[in-house]
Parts: sequence; structure tokens; C-alpha cells
Amino acid sequence: MTAIQSLVGFAFWTLALVALVFLYRGLRFLKGTPINHWPRGNKPTDDASFVKRLEDAHANCLENLPVFAVIVLAASAMDKTATVSLLAPFVLYARMGQTLVHLMGVGPKQVLVRASFWSVQLGLCLWMAGCLLLR
Repeated sequence: MTAIQSLVGFAFWTLALVALVFLYRGLRFLKGTPINHWPRGNKPTDDASFVKRLEDAHANCLENLPVFAVIVLAASAMDKTATVSLLAPFVLYARMGQTLVHLMGVGPKQVLVRASFWSVQLGLCLWMAGCLLLR
């Protein structure tokens, strides 16, 4: 997998999560929930806990996607994709792992594993950015 494919995969993953939230809300709407039941920044208490975690996982993706995109696109613009090609897929894999663990629950063990996946992403992004700046 190339760095650009990893970036597209990350974007696709992010879109898939929001599509699932949209599907949930659409089904609720079709069953009679008012369309304005989900105001921004105010999660309804009657949403399933899985959906709340899904929304949080999507927000986590949105927080990290721009940084990853800058690194991969900068490498491409600098003609240094080889510098990030080996590590970029692992950012995506760690993101997917973090999301899946997040969807399983929010107990102490899940949060520890989730934080570990996030630490891997952070370390890889720092490593790739450093390589771009120093080479």
C-alpha cells in the first residue's frame, strides 16, 4: 500500500464511520424521531452507547486526518514519498485498530489499548514528519 493509498484509506474509514451515524439517525428519523433531535455539540441521552462511541471515533479520525494528510501530501509534493511509504500504512492500521477498540467499549482496558494505538499513530507521524524535515 502506498502512502497516498493509506491517506485515501484513512479518509474512507472516516467517511464510513459518519455514514454509519447517518444511517442510524436516518432510521431513527424514519421511525418518528424529529430531524432536529441531534443538535451539534449536544448528544441526546437516548442514543445507543455504541452510536455515541461511533460519533466519538469519527471525531477522533477528524482530529488526526489533517495531520496525516499534510505529511503524506507534503512528501508527495517534495517528491519524497519513499520516505513515508513504509510507515504510512501502519498509521491507517493503527487508526482502524483504535476505532475498533473504541467501538467495543470504554472500560479501562479498552481505553489503554486505544491509547496505545493512538500513541503508535503519533509516533509514526512524528517519525515521518521528522524524516521529511531532516532529509
